[in-house]
Amino acid sequence: MDIALTQLINAPAGSFPVVDAFMIALTKGGVPLMVLLVAAQWWARVERTHVRHAALTSGLSFLLGLGINQFILLFIHRVRPYETGVSHLIISKSTDWSFPSDHATASMAIVAAFAMQGLPRRTLGLLVLAVLICLSRVYVGTHYVTDILGGWTTAWIAAVLVRIAYREGSRLDRFATGLL
Repeated sequence: MDIALTQLINAPAGSFPVVDAFMIALTKGGVPLMVLLVAAQWWARVERTHVRHAALTSGLSFLLGLGINQFILLFIHRVRPYETGVSHLIISKSTDWSFPSDHATASMAIVAAFAMQGLPRRTLGLLVLAVLICLSRVYVGTHYVTDILGGWTTAWIAAVLVRIAYREGSRLDRFATGLL
């Protein structure tokens, strides 16, 4: 099923120049765009300290999630789908293992952190962008669908751990959200 879904999503790659360009742009610039959108939240006008807390927790979740991925990569060595003939690649080759997807982890960690802070409009906007980024990773041929699901899992685990460890309203949080 994983191979079939990966091939279904990757099949049109290389056939539609406009769609290809959009997906390549998402693959290359989607996560940095999300980081900029989170950083912009620092100057929110409504619920400023709460939104700042969400921005901080998303950054911590992002970093922890990528750290978890590095640990997983010590034990799981899954080759990329283009290396096994499952997909055709329309971007440069990656040098690391396929599972889990760092792009999926990074983007979904941001979404998970905002979701846990009860910010539905921001969460929805970020979720749409995260799903498009994840879809682009399969479309361009660099990930299997389950690589994306693995990244989402590590993202949510990281966000839950950050939520437990870094409490809103704590002395550290009051200091951090009061900056600027």
